[in-house]
Amino acid sequence: MKKISNVSQIRDQFPALNQFVNGKPLVYLDNAATSQKPQSVIEMANQMNSFTNGNIHRAVHELSAKTTVLYEGARDKIKGFINAKRREEVVFTSGTTASINLVAFSLSQRFLGKGDSVLVSAAEHHSNIVPWQMACDRFGATLRVIPVDQNGRWQMDKLDSILDQGVKIVSVAHISNVLGIINPVKEVIEAAHKKGAIVVVDGAQGIVHSKVDVQELDCDFYSFSGHKMYGPTGTGILYGKYGLLEEMPPWMGGGDMVATVSFAHTTYAEPPLKFEAGTPNFAGAASLGAAVDFIDSLDFVSVNERENEMTAFILEEFEKIPGLVLYGKSETKIPLFSITVNGVHPTDLAMLMDKMGVACRSGQMCSEPVMERFSVESMLRASFAVYNTLDDAEVFIKSLRRAISMLS
Repeated sequence: MKKISNVSQIRDQFPALNQFVNGKPLVYLDNAATSQKPQSVIEMANQMNSFTNGNIHRAVHELSAKTTVLYEGARDKIKGFINAKRREEVVFTSGTTASINLVAFSLSQRFLGKGDSVLVSAAEHHSNIVPWQMACDRFGATLRVIPVDQNGRWQMDKLDSILDQGVKIVSVAHISNVLGIINPVKEVIEAAHKKGAIVVVDGAQGIVHSKVDVQELDCDFYSFSGHKMYGPTGTGILYGKYGLLEEMPPWMGGGDMVATVSFAHTTYAEPPLKFEAGTPNFAGAASLGAAVDFIDSLDFVSVNERENEMTAFILEEFEKIPGLVLYGKSETKIPLFSITVNGVHPTDLAMLMDKMGVACRSGQMCSEPVMERFSVESMLRASFAVYNTLDDAEVFIKSLRRAISMLS
């Protein structure tokens, strides 16, 4: 089947992009927070809510059987999408945050003790900091940090002095949600494994902007959210190597995660069901499967060429704007840009640009330590997706310039 390369054909699949905001055609540039949904995902969600609605695994009636096929079929699609070794390594969660919390809770019970350390980077989302702080507090461990330089890149020359035998778990982002830098995760994974550490990768942005092959990366865990990859909210994935999933205790107790239950003793199901207690978001999982189908339909050579074109254009235009500071400078950068402008508050910029139909993000982006690293209280972020165009980039720059002139 021929892959879709024409951006107009891609955009035609997204109803939300046809709307007007404040009387202006919408230019949606908050994709790092959440993406819009193609018609195929919307239709699958409608089908699940309107017709194919039966609880999975537990009944013999037709609706339950159909729903189970869609739910487990989505697991198979995701296995292929990330090249997991086996389908049982794919665990459904409610998102990246839930996935990381699951790992932090369960993994730390087996592999973290008093005096041990967990290593993160200085450019992590709160969801990849706080769960590990909580785990460290529970077990008397400490949190170590890979520093970043003035451009936002990990200071890899300091890794050897930080990563020693005391580090039991390393948890880092594939791509920074603030800086847009594709981090050298494979290098960190290799170094960590030599020290006997387990590696968890936050793939919330990585799954969207790179071809993820978990076997090639050799990470132990990889987590991501459905709603950032054109799927529904409330869906996410935790990939884990099967041997580690077997060793980990469950995160929650309840239905479907058990093998046998008595008042004397309970035994648990094998992975992945061991980590999928209760009635899962089966409608969301089926819709996430539709999102994977959509992504697989795209010609990513063309997508990457368009992203590179937009990135080059915006970086060139930024250099022409007095007082603009870009955070996150690297040759390995996705079309995600966090900036400040001297004398202008980022939220004021975002509010004015919204009046012009351009949706950006302002604030700390759930990454307060990054803000502290660069001595700012907040930033303005514009993040692009497969349906954005060079025209969108031009409107963004034009609106940014106009908003700056109005606030200066």
